[in-house]
Parts: sequence; structure tokens; C-alpha cells
Amino acid sequence: MGDETTGTGTVVYADCVHCAEPTEYPESVKGITLCPVCEWHEAQRNACSG
Repeated sequence: MGDETTGTGTVVYADCVHCAEPTEYPESVKGITLCPVCEWHEAQRNACSG
């Protein structure tokens, strides 16, 4: 439903911009995509930066 799919009907996920691991976001998502681990690290950095 609105997700980018291949010919087989599977969703193509974008790669993380930091570690190149697959993310939870389809490739059609605009902007910076991060995997769950990098998202958590980024949130920790932002929380501590005051």
C-alpha cells in the first residue's frame, strides 16, 4: 500500500546513511534514512547536546 516494491511484491528498503545496513524505510522515503541502531545513537547524541 504505497510502499515501493520490486516485481516480486517485496518492499525495497533504503540503506542507512551511516552504516549501510537496511533500514525500516522504503527507498521511496525522502531525506536521511537510518537503521534502528543508528537512529538510537543519533537520538542519544541529540538528547545530550542540550
